[in-house]
Amino acid sequence: MPAFEALFQQFYDKVLADDLLEPVFKHMSAQHRLHVAHFVAEVLGGPKLYSESEGNHYQMIQKHLEKYLTEAHRKRWIQLLLETADEQLLPADPEFRSAFVAYLEWGTRIAVLNSQLNEIDMPADNPMPEWGWGVPGGPYPPAP
Repeated sequence: MPAFEALFQQFYDKVLADDLLEPVFKHMSAQHRLHVAHFVAEVLGGPKLYSESEGNHYQMIQKHLEKYLTEAHRKRWIQLLLETADEQLLPADPEFRSAFVAYLEWGTRIAVLNSQLNEIDMPADNPMPEWGWGVPGGPYPPAP
């Protein structure tokens, strides 16, 4: 969890210095960085810090309603996050990065869609997403 918390702390510093993203995030709460770190970590199989004490999937989606995010916002958000992941020395192995990037692609596309809405048709107790790691292995032997 400390790696994800450090990742999102540094990442949101970049977001607030970015001309495209700063207007979207300039009013985020002081807890936003930790909430996102805990949410993403939980989705990827980490501790349930977000769902046990910070909110649920329904509440996360609610935060995106009427934000009117664009594809440009989405792409820049991912670009900055992946740059920060490299700077923070998050694992670069194919399995981790494949799962991480796949979830970011899926999650940010859902966020853009939900941001165009003013309400969602979803049960308030809708479960948290659980992102799988795909087929392990691949064409390369594991690192020694």
